[in-house]
Amino acid sequence: DREFYECVSMAALSTTQTLGAALRAARKRMGLTQSELALAAGVGVRFVVELEAGKPTVQLAQVLRVVEALGGSLQLTGVDHDGH
Repeated sequence: DREFYECVSMAALSTTQTLGAALRAARKRMGLTQSELALAAGVGVRFVVELEAGKPTVQLAQVLRVVEALGGSLQLTGVDHDGH
């Protein structure tokens, strides 16, 4: 989704706080409440609240579900994924 990428593509998401802020901004741009996002992603509202707050112990699988519900995806850069 273009809105998601416009919101997060310019920021390096190197901390849980920057990830949470980017996801919060994307959610708000889409006009979703935390409850609506939680329902769309199949996670609890508390998880969305903690994710947006930058809680460092969130589960990656659930983070990916939230990102997908927002129409986005995560991409790693600078990591050799070809095994070389």
